[in-house]
Amino acid sequence: MTVTAHEVRRVRADDPAAAPMMAELLDEYVHRYGESGREEMSRHPVEAFAPPHGSLLLLLDRGDPVAGGAIMRHDDTTAEVKRVWTARAHRRRGWARRVMAELEREAAALGYRRVHLTTGPRQPEARELYLSCGYAPLFDVDDPPTNGPLPFEKALG
Repeated sequence: MTVTAHEVRRVRADDPAAAPMMAELLDEYVHRYGESGREEMSRHPVEAFAPPHGSLLLLLDRGDPVAGGAIMRHDDTTAEVKRVWTARAHRRRGWARRVMAELEREAAALGYRRVHLTTGPRQPEARELYLSCGYAPLFDVDDPPTNGPLPFEKALG
């Protein structure tokens, strides 16, 4: 199935439109990682995902947020992808791939030349998504996942 968002909207992380995304992410992270998942969701201030160095995007289908993600500054030339989300009712339809493409375009538009991201060892579907989107793993993919984050990077352009 090919997905086409009717709208890609830039919002602040505290915008009411982003509330479903933030609530589902919190639930997912706590379910998979316990209290450290809650800590991850509160680690970065709202401003980290706002211009001029960051952005939070929502993909809307018929006005409803169905997927989203954010970027923030990692260093002068590198954006970091955070908060990649697809609503539970819309998973396995290609939305996450669309989110990644939109975040990469947004990072390039903000002047970044590279994207960095990490996922956790209890998120195998995220690991596979990033590999399938051309992200280079900065870990040995043949080793079993560790307790630590699994980092990836990709050059833009």
